[in-house]
Amino acid sequence: MTDINHHHSTKGQHQRHYNHSQKHIHRTEPAKIQVEDDRTGMSVETLKRAILDNLFYIQGKDQFFAIPYDYYMALAYTVRDRLIYRWLKTQQTYFEKDAKFAFYLSVEYLKGRHLRKNLVNVGLWDVANQALQELGLNLYDLMEQEQEPGLGNGGLGRLAACFLDSLATLEIPAICYGIRYKFGTFDQVIQNGWQVERPDKWLRFGNPWEIPRSEYVVEVKLGGHTEAYLDQNGHYRVRWISDRTVLGTPFDTLVPGYNTNTVNTLRLWTARASEELNFEVFNTGDYTRAVADKTFSENISKLLYPNDNTPQGKELRLEQQYFFVSCSLQDIIRLYMIRLHRSRGGSYEEALLRIEISQEHFENFDQQVSIQMNDTHPSLIIAELMRLLVDEYQLDWERAWEITQNCCAYTNHTLLPEALEQWPISLFGRLLPRHLEIIYEINRRFLNQVWLQFPGDLNRVAQLSLIREGSEKQIRMANLACVGSHTINGVSQLHTKLLKQSLLHDFYELYPEKFTNITNGVSPRRWLLLSNPKLALLITERIGKKWITKLDELKRLEAFLEDAEFCQAWQQIKHENKHDLAEYILQCNGIDVNANSLFDVQVKRIHEYKRQILNLLHIITLYNRFKQNPSLEVLPRTFIFAGKAAPGYFIAKLVIKLIHAIANVVNHDPDVNSRLKIVFLRNYCVSLAQRICAAAELSEQISTAGKEASGTGNMKLAMNGAITIGTLDGANIEIRQEVGNENFFLFGLTAEEVFSLKSQNYNPWNYYNSNLELRQVIDMIASGYFSPDRTDLFRPIVESLLIRDEYMVLADYQSYLDSQERVSHVYLEQEHWTRMSILNTARIGKFSSDRTILEYCQKIWNVKPLRVES
Repeated sequence: MTDINHHHSTKGQHQRHYNHSQKHIHRTEPAKIQVEDDRTGMSVETLKRAILDNLFYIQGKDQFFAIPYDYYMALAYTVRDRLIYRWLKTQQTYFEKDAKFAFYLSVEYLKGRHLRKNLVNVGLWDVANQALQELGLNLYDLMEQEQEPGLGNGGLGRLAACFLDSLATLEIPAICYGIRYKFGTFDQVIQNGWQVERPDKWLRFGNPWEIPRSEYVVEVKLGGHTEAYLDQNGHYRVRWISDRTVLGTPFDTLVPGYNTNTVNTLRLWTARASEELNFEVFNTGDYTRAVADKTFSENISKLLYPNDNTPQGKELRLEQQYFFVSCSLQDIIRLYMIRLHRSRGGSYEEALLRIEISQEHFENFDQQVSIQMNDTHPSLIIAELMRLLVDEYQLDWERAWEITQNCCAYTNHTLLPEALEQWPISLFGRLLPRHLEIIYEINRRFLNQVWLQFPGDLNRVAQLSLIREGSEKQIRMANLACVGSHTINGVSQLHTKLLKQSLLHDFYELYPEKFTNITNGVSPRRWLLLSNPKLALLITERIGKKWITKLDELKRLEAFLEDAEFCQAWQQIKHENKHDLAEYILQCNGIDVNANSLFDVQVKRIHEYKRQILNLLHIITLYNRFKQNPSLEVLPRTFIFAGKAAPGYFIAKLVIKLIHAIANVVNHDPDVNSRLKIVFLRNYCVSLAQRICAAAELSEQISTAGKEASGTGNMKLAMNGAITIGTLDGANIEIRQEVGNENFFLFGLTAEEVFSLKSQNYNPWNYYNSNLELRQVIDMIASGYFSPDRTDLFRPIVESLLIRDEYMVLADYQSYLDSQERVSHVYLEQEHWTRMSILNTARIGKFSSDRTILEYCQKIWNVKPLRVES
């Protein structure tokens, strides 16, 4: 461990609040890589020379003209250069050892900033810090220059990023695939309390961490029609005659493991037109139409989750998903064929030439390839793999289906039926005519099996069918994923149980052997070592550094519960982290918060089922209590919100407006603003989440029981010593089991009670009429107390609570208040609170993504670690 602010330059002092005083980081010994010269050496002098060389030869600047961003780019390229040898050696080892690969497909990756993580994982932090100091530069200043890739929308992307880190750290042969969105998600701007979306221009200055691979470009067909014919053996065949072709170009991001020689690959695809300029049309003077194909093609990888409230948006989403799947699968087959050719004595150079692929080449494909679908977005890979095997390589259907099922596995991430993707037949057939035929054939054969197993059960057939009947038929992508996979996994014990009992009940009765549970986890490198370096240092000083890769080691912290010095140090670190976050809030929001108050944190995507509105009802209740009794002794609190609402999700965006409206009243009321503050931190992202996790004390995990699949924010916050207030939902249940019931603030209905209450015609008015404080709170919102210029502004929220209350907010209100009272009482006993905080961190070992990935390897992929020698 080392003090990384020891030589903090004067130049960087103004950035201190943005660094949240990350004074300590884990020290690792630089891995010794044998190279012919010292171009990629690990010494201070070599690093200094490399930084200046990259500044001159790549950035085209010298020290006279360079700005801080130029130095950041020069440093980034210097670090990347030191990854490349390991990266090439990793690929070479995988091919030489003929390893089975895990191919992970996800449309989201929220990796956060690369520089700090790569420096730490490769063991370059100390050397880089010293080299920069000798050049008169400050490492923190340069880290702040990095643009954070917005390649995800929320928990799904942050989870996938944790998996990337664990795959490389555990030395698992893997390639992860995604889309290189030009604008990623959106930048969230708050104007007059409203969320406004702006393009996320993360690529506007380039990305030093990626390597374009134009030699691996692939063609993706769209539209057109199909033609039937008989092959040379008289077998019925189908060819797809497309009317449009898009090119997919891969960009590789290097993903180093922690303190290993393994550097895995994240391969992201970008779309471009097969012909970027129509010369004939251009020469007629119609310049817009001349580049129309380029515009339409590039739209595919332009933006994450285009709004699908319009037919055009739906079509673009489907194009995007198929583009991603087709590119990735072609690449998987290419890599497999190269390995196959080499295993038969061919050279790598020969393998790079396009060899004729025939059906016998696929004899061992399903023994060498494991494909994991992260949610339903990549589920078209089942139809695409069948198309390639049957149409292009002319395998018989039965063998092609066996290969497809043996290769593919599906992770379900939702319990919300409306979140399971469905595509209109008309759209699907127009865009992917051959895939529609294949899905119909899969469905015909599948339903024949269902009918044999459950004869006469028409309702079951209708529920299991890949096609949902109705005025407009829809293709059910979750059903396709279930039928075409050998394994279906949920992401927490409760989630998997509810999948079996409700959402996928018919599939479970049909294929009970397919279902398994793998509870999610998060990377301790990103979410403790990097996000909370002071705490990481304290932990390492007491128990050593094994915890960084074996998180169960944190249990040894329990031996220090009676150590007054240790407990005081724990408290002091939390206070310093809170002070740093308070400075950040003052700089970014202009709100002066009390660092001695309880930091009550709810940071996650804005959604009705996550119930930010329940948190707001509690805040208004406290406000009313203060106003009615100004002398009331109540614990000071700072309520911290962060999260984005989907651009087309009206109620979620209205909730953000309500947060700001309530904050505008509470924060400016002299009767209460010394005891209550409300903060909404805009543009929630990984780097912001890291700041918040280190400072959080109370973790709000208050979703309606039975709605959250797992959650990972609950794990990150507990890992950093925050104590959870939550329902028995998602991974909350397992967190509570691990940390102890007494170290978790429980409230609310169980999933079974929610279901029972709804089946009894739940009436929210009963709670409104019987609870005076609740009625007062809702009446204040309805009357325009928080929106005097437009008294009916929040009527949709009030109506959603009183007419439907789909997510049982009113039913859980009083239980939530009672639990919050317990929070206040315990917090006043700081020794007790600190003990609970330590135990939350000490017992969080189960929730490492390392454990999660090992379970995927053992239960689903049958992939083994492979050491890369230096």
